[in-house]
Amino acid sequence: MILVYIVITVYILAINFYAVMLLIAQKNMYLTDESKLNSGDGKLILSALLGGAVGIYAAMFITRFKLKNMLFMILMPVIGALNIWFFILAYRSGMGIVALR
Repeated sequence: MILVYIVITVYILAINFYAVMLLIAQKNMYLTDESKLNSGDGKLILSALLGGAVGIYAAMFITRFKLKNMLFMILMPVIGALNIWFFILAYRSGMGIVALR
């Protein structure tokens, strides 16, 4: 049972790390070529849906990037709240391992 909790925690940390690195890479791409402002937004939204919304939202304020994009300013906290809720449910249920016994 403890292994399940470790796997969930590692997944949360890994997807948030990936999402932050994706946002930083997108900012660096924008700094070199300003025409690529919205390229990669789908990747950011997908990584937010997979569990990295809290990391993206925090990195947006740390790097001061995409703060004027209303889609991200509204969507990331909503997805982040859903992510937190799903992860709390996952921790409480043990990802359904208890039901398999």
